[in-house]
Amino acid sequence: MSSMENLQDAFAGESQANRKYLAFAKIAEQDGMAQVAKLFRAAAEAETIHAHAHLRAMGGIKSTAENLEAAIEGEGFEFKDMYPKMLTQAQEEGVKPAEISFKNALAVEEIHHGMYSKALEAVKAGNDLPETSLYVCPVCGNTVEGSAPDKCPICNVAGDKFAPVA
Repeated sequence: MSSMENLQDAFAGESQANRKYLAFAKIAEQDGMAQVAKLFRAAAEAETIHAHAHLRAMGGIKSTAENLEAAIEGEGFEFKDMYPKMLTQAQEEGVKPAEISFKNALAVEEIHHGMYSKALEAVKAGNDLPETSLYVCPVCGNTVEGSAPDKCPICNVAGDKFAPVA
């Protein structure tokens, strides 16, 4: 295996560890274990530092326009190819939790694709996006501009549950 393949594997592993530890921190908080939650969050942040270092070493961080192009490509693959196949398989196998998870992700990745495409147009014109609030649904990840909806159009969660993005 080459160093570049090792970097790709390490990036994937560190990225997954970050997300897993953040999920573990939420459970520790719910269980009343504030210090354990803090430990999980600290480790998650360290894993992010490692993942970013690996990504930089791979040459995976470029200009904002190039980063947006990469994001558009990734989101496009997810909603056009990856999630439809996964959703079909989950439906065929009758694995309802997977079906719901894939259906939600598919819908949101298409939204992200559109948002990134709009951002790339602005960047190519030499501009940033207009200042606006962004909100994320805590259940499906739906990402909206302006204000949170009364209820999520993807998963029906109440709009007051949406989290503002700083």
